Amino acid sequence: MTDKYAVIGHPIGHSKSPFIHSEFANQCEQDMEYTAIEVPLDGLEPSLKQLRDILKLKGINITVPFKEQAWALANTLSERAKRAGAINTLIFNSDGTMHGDNTDGAGLCRDLLNHHVELKDQRILILGAGGAARGVIQPLLSQQPQAVVIANRTIDKATQLADAFSDMGNITGGGFDDITGQFDLIINATSASLQGEVPALSARILSPDTSCYDMMYGEKDTAFIRWAKQHGVKKTMDGLGMLIEQAAEAFFLWRHEKPDTQAVIKLLKKA
Repeated sequence: MTDKYAVIGHPIGHSKSPFIHSEFANQCEQDMEYTAIEVPLDGLEPSLKQLRDILKLKGINITVPFKEQAWALANTLSERAKRAGAINTLIFNSDGTMHGDNTDGAGLCRDLLNHHVELKDQRILILGAGGAARGVIQPLLSQQPQAVVIANRTIDKATQLADAFSDMGNITGGGFDDITGQFDLIINATSASLQGEVPALSARILSPDTSCYDMMYGEKDTAFIRWAKQHGVKKTMDGLGMLIEQAAEAFFLWRHEKPDTQAVIKLLKKA
């Protein structure tokens, strides 16, 4: 019998996840189907029951705006999901319980390593203190960087987020005006650059070897990537690789097999 999986969100029509997971399934010769399902904004809990009990899905991915809500509904959570306060992957167990995980941070770290970006002993700046930032901090800190700095428009949000992870390493938070020194890696975890906006950053935070990563991606360069290139940054990356790597991590949780992500990245870039 074919095992069924889905990605849920609102809206969901734009999702590339069905294409990615179908490619993974073909590659690994897995008998599974994967669809995109739009869930009503106020209907997450009944929808999860329906997906699990009536449609008999084995697991789902979760995208905006349900990641935090699903975290609260899961019966058990992985260690990284507990820290993230949000999940993007659910496993429906045979006893009716739901296990939540967050593969975003693992996806980001793997994509950075694919691009030969060192994380150990590096100074890392994260722009933004929302759910996207929160989901990747634990995996980033586990790579033992020299320091992680979170900068956000609302300063309190950045300092609270840094405090929540302070037991794991050298991490601080503040406003965009508080950023000092140069960074080896700058990660944009805000969605602002898709609207053509970039925080008011000084080019002084860049060194000749700084890498810039935008967790968003689009047909063209995001505003943040354009800003980086205008200031002479040689290594810029968008979030397409992260999308595929976090999907591969979810696929592994469900199917216990690691797909070849590079082949799928090439296919998506062509498309």
